[in-house]
Amino acid sequence: MTVRRVMGIETEYGIVVPGDPGANPMVASGDVVTAYAASRGIRPARASWDYADEAPLRDARGFDMGRGSAHPSQLTDVEDPTLANVVLTNGARLYVDHAHPEYSSPEVTTPRAAVTWDRAGELVMREAVARLATVPPGINLYKNNTDGKGASYGTHENYLMARSTPFASIVRHLTPFFVVRQVMCGSGRVGIGVDSRTPGYQLAQRSDFFEVEVGLETTLKRPIINTRDEPHAVADRYRRLHVILGDANHCDVANLLKMGTTSLVLAMIEADAIRDDLSVRRPVATLHEVSHDTTLQAKVELADGRRMTALELLWEYHDRAAAFVAERSAGDPDADTAEVMHWWGTVLDRLGRDPMEARREVDWVAKLAVLEGYRERDSLGWGDPRLKAVDLQWSDVRADRGLAHRLAATGRVEVLVDETDVVAAVTSAPTDTRAWFRGECLRRFPDDVVAASWDSVIFDVRGQRTLQRVPMLEPLRGTEAGVGELVRSAPDAASLLEALARTRDDA
Repeated sequence: MTVRRVMGIETEYGIVVPGDPGANPMVASGDVVTAYAASRGIRPARASWDYADEAPLRDARGFDMGRGSAHPSQLTDVEDPTLANVVLTNGARLYVDHAHPEYSSPEVTTPRAAVTWDRAGELVMREAVARLATVPPGINLYKNNTDGKGASYGTHENYLMARSTPFASIVRHLTPFFVVRQVMCGSGRVGIGVDSRTPGYQLAQRSDFFEVEVGLETTLKRPIINTRDEPHAVADRYRRLHVILGDANHCDVANLLKMGTTSLVLAMIEADAIRDDLSVRRPVATLHEVSHDTTLQAKVELADGRRMTALELLWEYHDRAAAFVAERSAGDPDADTAEVMHWWGTVLDRLGRDPMEARREVDWVAKLAVLEGYRERDSLGWGDPRLKAVDLQWSDVRADRGLAHRLAATGRVEVLVDETDVVAAVTSAPTDTRAWFRGECLRRFPDDVVAASWDSVIFDVRGQRTLQRVPMLEPLRGTEAGVGELVRSAPDAASLLEALARTRDDA
């Protein structure tokens, strides 16, 4: 039993053109992607996205939504030639998602790796901002989830699960956890309500924007449990759980816990190890209430009539996970699982004694500590626009401007991943998933790769009459250990394709 599974994080970044509030965000987002691609010598036409296996309207409940009923934002399987879209040598995707530049990390297998390649995305965006700063007015990017005026944009998580797990079990056991997970993983926000009109401060940036318990949408009627059934893998073996509820994290510990605790809860669901019902009465309303309660004292009402705080419900999940890990690992869990369990218990302990004790680990607490400093110094009420400005500056991707980056640089938040590892992750893919093959092909044969996706790489090799598509439906194949020697020994793309064909024939 382990936290390890194929996972990843997709982050849409907030975008501002200084001095031009009317700027077209889609054009500006395209500038971000093309600026970064140019800085790395990537030609977008030679490293675009393969949409062949995309199915964004397939619902995990057993049906497909009709295209005529879908909101345009749901049709992610249609390429817009006006929007920039590239695949990077680290296996990630960098593209324009509606009105935002998005960095989708490569597939990884541990929460720590998820943190590493998510932070690599921050460096990608920082480089783009630096490039664009040479052409006034430039563009600023923010790793946050709302503009404070009624719009929200996502930080989505993806977890590969066993297809055999009943989706109803996922909904039943994951919904309560998601309602209270924000206590550990929320990024904090000045303002209450979708438009932040009511003065105050809350735990999470995204919670107010959720309206239903279960559904397929991601931009309208946002659901706590998203039902998109698009595995990007062998469909009868895997399910990709697409989580749209979470916040963009700057604190390593919170980001690790977001991915790690969710993976553990999923492992328990897959093993049918959660036998009692922790269902929450009125989950959407409770999601909002928990986010609005910075004291962590508000009661959550369970469907069976029990009442407990969000922290107490998180302890229920923690204790079940601890027993599950101990039983399945014979008391000797792997290092990744042990790390997640350590921080899970440590953070809950600190939040329970005094939330401010967790300001080194939890985003909403770290941000609140900074905001309270300004409030005390200048006697500011929560409705003061200067606090909203501080909130925005918290998430600025620039190292010298972003308050979260400055706290990390001065040792005031816990840093789990060394900066040298993050820098390496900007250009290098994880070695233990198919992302390695995708990224390495782009590094070694950039002129021959015309498109790629999570489950394919497409080559246009001189002398070949047709494009050559290499499928990669098994996420744990295409690793450095599996194909590294084959890739490194190929002098060109044609030789690689021939070697792959021989390998398939031999198999």
